[in-house]
Amino acid sequence: MVPMDQVPGSHATHARWTFLTNHARVLVQISRDPGMRVRDIAAQCLLTERAVQRIIADLEEGGYLTHTRVGRTNHYQITAASPLRHPADAGPNVADLLALLLSHHSGPAPSPNGDGAPPTAPGPPHDVV
Repeated sequence: MVPMDQVPGSHATHARWTFLTNHARVLVQISRDPGMRVRDIAAQCLLTERAVQRIIADLEEGGYLTHTRVGRTNHYQITAASPLRHPADAGPNVADLLALLLSHHSGPAPSPNGDGAPPTAPGPPHDVV
């Protein structure tokens, strides 16, 4: 893991906080590639594998993520219609957040389920994308 003060473009005075949580970073990586290995998610997010495992467990426990075993790998599914957790964030859901974050990624923004389709409109609370 690279300390924040060694990340290109980072300033030591800003190393105490970031705009996105590690949970959001992990969710974005999974939305880009639902079959991505924990090791690769960790590398992309500048986290340890153990930290990513805890975050995935948190997201699954919170109902934001599920996984199915495919051979020796996990395939993740994001529950895109889930509301954001904090009361101040009421209104938008996970699909809205991912659409915003992925719209600034180079190339076409993948959908939360990684199939390249645009995010679906919010449906019933238990829709899995």
